Amino acid sequence: MKHPFADLIDLQVESQSSGSSTLALVVGSQHLNPHGVVHGAVLYAMADTGMGAALYPTLESGEICATIEIKINYFKPVTTGKVVCKTELVNRGKTVANLEARLYVEQSLVSQANGNYAIFRPKRAEA
Repeated sequence: MKHPFADLIDLQVESQSSGSSTLALVVGSQHLNPHGVVHGAVLYAMADTGMGAALYPTLESGEICATIEIKINYFKPVTTGKVVCKTELVNRGKTVANLEARLYVEQSLVSQANGNYAIFRPKRAEA
């Protein structure tokens, strides 16, 4: 699936299956805040996109998902390297799913997020 925002931040899907995904991003100057650290919004976007990527293969035809909420913790600053986001589905109900994403630089955990997603069929536009 085409994802213009992921393209904008150079986010790559390394693997995707029903209930899990792995995404990666090589840190560049465009990802840094004025202090030379990867902006928190970049890591948040990785977690959010990774959660969607893990959930999408579980959806039935015609269903979509949308973020309800995400809680993220930042543990270590990231300045260089390759950030890898590994996501797993924790629980999937009929209308809400919960997922967890962990972000690493090499073997070091730099951030962790937990999110809830709505699962629904979009209403059709009125004719």
